Amino acid sequence: MSVDAYLNFNGNCRQAVEFYAEVFGTEQPNIMTFGETPPNPEFPLPEEAKDLVMHTRLTINGSNIMFSDTFPGMPFVEGNNISLAYVGNDVEEIKSIFNKLSEGGTVGLELQETFLSKIYGQLTDKFGIQWQFNFES
Repeated sequence: MSVDAYLNFNGNCRQAVEFYAEVFGTEQPNIMTFGETPPNPEFPLPEEAKDLVMHTRLTINGSNIMFSDTFPGMPFVEGNNISLAYVGNDVEEIKSIFNKLSEGGTVGLELQETFLSKIYGQLTDKFGIQWQFNFES
């Protein structure tokens, strides 16, 4: 059993998921667009939705993370309803990923030793997603 995070984006999902695949060294994502879904004559697909990501996913450090763009006209609130925790047992790997994700983003707490962890930090990446980093021995 697992708990998966689902991240929604406002038209830049493809860019985000490809960035995350590169940062974490995962497989290239299989991306399904709204335009690839079977047509429904009762609900014609707006032209601006055809190239948007309907669904894709990555496995990051053993966890499934799913992604999609919001459908045109649906409300979108960037990054304030989720944070993802990256828990690893390799300090150098944690530092590397933290540094890559911080590019263009905002560091909330630099990586440091805390009472809970050998290394802990927080940041919001350039896509507005909040990340926590934690060392687990």
